Amino acid sequence: MTADLSWMLEDIVHNVPRARHAVLLSADGLPRGATQGLAEKDVRTISAAMAGMQSLSRATAHFAGPEEDRQWNQTIIEFSHGWSFLIGAGQGSYLAAAAAPDVDMQQISFRMHRLVARLGKNLTSPPRVSAEDAGGARGSAPRQSSGDAGFVIGELDQVMSEVKGARHAVLLGSDGLPRGATNGMSRDLADTISAAMTGIHAYSRVTSQFAGVHEDPQWRQTVIEFQHGWIFLLAAGPDAFLAAAAEHACDIEEFTTRLHEVVPRLAAATTPGKGTGHA
Repeated sequence: MTADLSWMLEDIVHNVPRARHAVLLSADGLPRGATQGLAEKDVRTISAAMAGMQSLSRATAHFAGPEEDRQWNQTIIEFSHGWSFLIGAGQGSYLAAAAAPDVDMQQISFRMHRLVARLGKNLTSPPRVSAEDAGGARGSAPRQSSGDAGFVIGELDQVMSEVKGARHAVLLGSDGLPRGATNGMSRDLADTISAAMTGIHAYSRVTSQFAGVHEDPQWRQTVIEFQHGWIFLLAAGPDAFLAAAAEHACDIEEFTTRLHEVVPRLAAATTPGKGTGHA
């Protein structure tokens, strides 16, 4: 690696209990540094996966809301055996960190952002993600319609209507095709988000070894935070996923609790032979 900054990354694993690894990478997926204990091939794999996931995360910004300020803040991946975190670290650079399930989330976030400030002496300041960067020009998000009765999932609609700040949700299959969505989502938007979320899920799974070595790693969710909102991707059965978006000011604890409550019913509805559960 050129301009290896690995020595600076050790701050995270040395000062955050239960932190496991840290990797600094470029936007094109090339590693710029990594903590000790990671094989070089694993560093390359993690760097490529995180760069791909960050690119797709930014491309979903319009799903989180129509605001003009669509700055991407971070992406978080939860597994049964650990966490992976990704934040900006300067122009065209990103910082990824991994930790055990019981890590202090506030502490590792603080250390990561403090490290980014230190890296600022070696890297230029992070770019703001505009609407142009995140999925096209301002106002060019796919036009939304009122939906149709054969595509709308009533149970998802109910969650969106009862949680203040909730915006959209789409149920998608592992083939990347939407199976249904909330009222107000156009099929074009559902298609676009479903395809992007399928890729995000695939990249998330690749980071499993980064979060920690485990015989049976289970991915739980991927969370994308923007300046203007949140996107959550959850498993909804053996071959289906639920993507949901909310305003940044939304009560995230309430929102995620309601999503996890509805997931088992969606999973049962998407079991072969049981239909899709559309309203």
